[in-house]
Amino acid sequence: MAREVSISEASARGIWHAHWLKPRRIESFKIIRDPEFAAKLDDVVGLYLSPPEHALVLSVDEKSQIQALDRTQPGLPMKKGRDQAMTHDYKRNGTTTRFAALNTATGEVYHLCQRRHRRREWLRFLRMIDQTGSADKQIHIICDNYGTHKHERVQHWMAHHKRFHVHFTLTSASWLKMMERFFRDLTANRIRRGVFKDLEQLIVAIGDYIDRHNQNPKPFI
Repeated sequence: MAREVSISEASARGIWHAHWLKPRRIESFKIIRDPEFAAKLDDVVGLYLSPPEHALVLSVDEKSQIQALDRTQPGLPMKKGRDQAMTHDYKRNGTTTRFAALNTATGEVYHLCQRRHRRREWLRFLRMIDQTGSADKQIHIICDNYGTHKHERVQHWMAHHKRFHVHFTLTSASWLKMMERFFRDLTANRIRRGVFKDLEQLIVAIGDYIDRHNQNPKPFI
């Protein structure tokens, strides 16, 4: 740019800095062509901002293929002039899937550990929610368009449990799921720096993190 407009490199950098331009970076965008975009968006956001009375609104998702990773050498602690360090090499000790539902009003999280995330595991989680939530409350579930959530067996179960109401987010709109935000915290605060010598250690660590969260839950704003 400096060569093309006959100015110094320092001047070009100053212009970029003044306008928050970073030419080295490339961002991506997604065009959603769903003709019902506005209606679906209003439905989900409306549940967040103005939930129905005498109802439970849950943002539901599953975090699949969580790996129990054991490092080949002990990590190095943080000290002056050096960040905490972990070996690049690791050993895989299995994977697990965590189903979770965030109560959007209170921030409390209901969760269930499963080996896989098929329709039978999804139904098992729905039954757990049915037994956990107050029997006199309607239950509104916000989830994505994953095929398991729309399986015919799931639809049959829903037809016999009238208090459940499912609200699907838009395709490619994970930013509409509050549960994704909680999973990000779980990954950053507990999983990413963890060392798990077997799958049981990983499952217990995730369960302990969620249980501690539930001792003093706060809703996302």
